[in-house]
Amino acid sequence: MITVLFARSDSNYKALPGVDVYDAERDALTWPGGTPVVAHPPCGPWGCLRNKCNFDESERGLALWAVDQVRKWGGVLEHPERSTLWPVAGLPKFGETDKYGGFTLKVDQHWWGHRARKRTLLYICGIKRREVPQMPLTLTEPTHVVSSGYAPHPGHRHRSTKPEVSKAEREHTPPDFAVWLVELARRCRPT
Repeated sequence: MITVLFARSDSNYKALPGVDVYDAERDALTWPGGTPVVAHPPCGPWGCLRNKCNFDESERGLALWAVDQVRKWGGVLEHPERSTLWPVAGLPKFGETDKYGGFTLKVDQHWWGHRARKRTLLYICGIKRREVPQMPLTLTEPTHVVSSGYAPHPGHRHRSTKPEVSKAEREHTPPDFAVWLVELARRCRPT
């Protein structure tokens, strides 16, 4: 069994076998522990679009709690590429390993079918780098953007001419990425 924490109520994870999903209705904070996790804590308070996001300040603590669960039970935490969670929680930079054996991968959700380039950081515990499932390769160009004001790289100031994805699509995990994240978590062991 793999547990998904902080999923959308209409999450793709709910269709996957062997996955126990905690959405807003189930409240991830009631999860008793015991299995590897795929954690999607709210990114609003931590992401580069946080100034456009309405969030309750208590949501900041959910990401820190999720980091603790990944460290204890193994699994993966997913957040936007420029999430400020990494320095605050002491998560390792790309290429480093922390004292919990955790490491960071940078991926692009477009590789798994997202219509926008959605660069993502993954914090992974309970597995060696060589055990990470194979990642897809795509040479196609995204057709959309996360936000028209979102610069693809820090320092870029141009606005995109591509259409924006909806808020729901920004929040959804592409089905193939969900399958990959669950497989990654299945390979993890409690730390």
